[in-house]
Amino acid sequence: MNGGQLSNFVSSAENMIVDTGNWYAVQTRSRHEKVVAYRLEEQGISTFLPTVREEHRWSDRKKIVELPLFSCYVFVKVAPTNEQRLRVCRTDGVFQIIGTRGEGTPIPQEQIEAVQTLLANKLPFKAYPFLKIGQRVRIKSGALAGVEGVLVARSGERMLVISVDVIQRSMAVRIEGYDVEAI
Repeated sequence: MNGGQLSNFVSSAENMIVDTGNWYAVQTRSRHEKVVAYRLEEQGISTFLPTVREEHRWSDRKKIVELPLFSCYVFVKVAPTNEQRLRVCRTDGVFQIIGTRGEGTPIPQEQIEAVQTLLANKLPFKAYPFLKIGQRVRIKSGALAGVEGVLVARSGERMLVISVDVIQRSMAVRIEGYDVEAI
């Protein structure tokens, strides 16, 4: 199967939703997401591989390439049985189903649908690091570059709490629009 056929297959598989089973994230070998999705679909397993188009430039040319939105991950919809999990895990290129005790943790349908809706509407977006409320973070750029603190949410706003431990006092600053990384 050539790259064009594989890309078309993955695109059509992205729109496929089966009402049985749960969604799970499957970790794949690096750069094997499309092949894994194809192999799983060949076995009758529903997959979802969100992709993004990017322009790559080389010294002699530029080309639009379709890359996985979440590198090294494919989503599968399977019944939560040992037989189904084994079918997925025995697929060449698959490392594991993400979750506890090798059983996998189901992904809520709404989260998969949110990603599908965003992709279907072709809204501008970019991948963003996953940050949890309560996590220590550092501001990467701008006037607050290098400032570290704890990420909190209050009334729907993301704020950075900076603490002086010795005197047990803190201050909070709104950080909407700042590029933040986990530390």
